[in-house]
Amino acid sequence: MTTASPSAKNSITNNGHTVTVHIAVTFRQRAGRKQILTPSGSAPWSPAPRADTALLKAIVRAYRWREMLESGKYSRAADLAKAEKVNASYLSRILRLTLLAPEIVEAIVTGQQPSTLQVDDLLRPLPSLWRRQKSILYRE
Repeated sequence: MTTASPSAKNSITNNGHTVTVHIAVTFRQRAGRKQILTPSGSAPWSPAPRADTALLKAIVRAYRWREMLESGKYSRAADLAKAEKVNASYLSRILRLTLLAPEIVEAIVTGQQPSTLQVDDLLRPLPSLWRRQKSILYRE
């Protein structure tokens, strides 16, 4: 964790063209990413949301694979797994993502999911009730 010096002051260069501003912030590693923590009492800062590519890729795969099975292109999940060069168990776990609550899928697509949400969290067995899924996945 890195913290900027709280006693640092703002300064202007001799020619008056450059202003240096020091802001006290703390950087914390969280879920493999750096997170900026603002000083207590100040408004929280967060970057513009962006989609997590790993989560998005898993969701897209799930719907693509479901479509391939439902269209009859593959009659069995085992055949699809072989064609996609993945383990049949993995394919089955990914396919379960098509049962996620639409609100969760939308949050992943728009980058609004909790910053701690990982693909492994989605691959665990989840309840079929959508509100229960959210309560489990959105714990921070």
